[in-house]
Amino acid sequence: MKMLGRQLGTARRAAGLSQPALAAALNMDDETIASIEQGRRPLKLDIAERCDELLGTKGTLAAGVTNLPEIDQFPLWAEEYMGQEKVAVALSWYDALVVPGLLQTEAYARVVLQNRVPAYAEEDLETTLRLRLDRQEILKRKCPPTLSFVVWEPALLLKIGTGEIRREQMRYLREVAELPCVSLQVLPLDSPLHAGVAGPFTLLETPDHQQIAYTESQRGSQWVSDPEEVSRLARKYAMLRTQALNHQDSKGLLDRLLGER
Repeated sequence: MKMLGRQLGTARRAAGLSQPALAAALNMDDETIASIEQGRRPLKLDIAERCDELLGTKGTLAAGVTNLPEIDQFPLWAEEYMGQEKVAVALSWYDALVVPGLLQTEAYARVVLQNRVPAYAEEDLETTLRLRLDRQEILKRKCPPTLSFVVWEPALLLKIGTGEIRREQMRYLREVAELPCVSLQVLPLDSPLHAGVAGPFTLLETPDHQQIAYTESQRGSQWVSDPEEVSRLARKYAMLRTQALNHQDSKGLLDRLLGER
């Protein structure tokens, strides 16, 4: 990433452009260009291709992005996902291990991140926590996306953090469940059917109505754009919604977990 950033900076200067001028030509923020050139933000393939055209680098930057070592591919996919998440028109999220990241309180998210092995350095933990919480801004968008969540009940019963942290998280889930843009369903522990045994995943619809998906596992994250693979996950999600409690009954379950009924 640092090498590609230096190459971009060198090509930009050779073309006689400032960072603001290149940012304007690409319809991007000045800070984004600066971050890419400093190696703090990955250069995405579509931006690399546009830069090659603008700066006359004849495909050099795009080739560099395409041939990044695998160790850099996982953060690149995550960066691409978060960029798409910000502008998505619909998002469907299945989680079986913890409360979905978009619905986590700060205290709960901190405990989840503190359970990582190997452990985060303190500075990295704070950065990751802030990034996770910043993503929740999509819930407050003027025109928020349609958000559907299916959560396996054990994720709500996990004794993670203090009792107050867990209660605060359940209260927040109950509040979010009342938002008109949100559907929250719980797949009960005693359900004899479970289409999500292979693990958590997210489906996303872009503004141009492209269907894409994102999965995470012990080995890292994966960006899924192949139509057949996305279709398979979409069918799993549709089945999970039929197996889970409906939205109203799921709110009732949260009320019982909170001891309010």
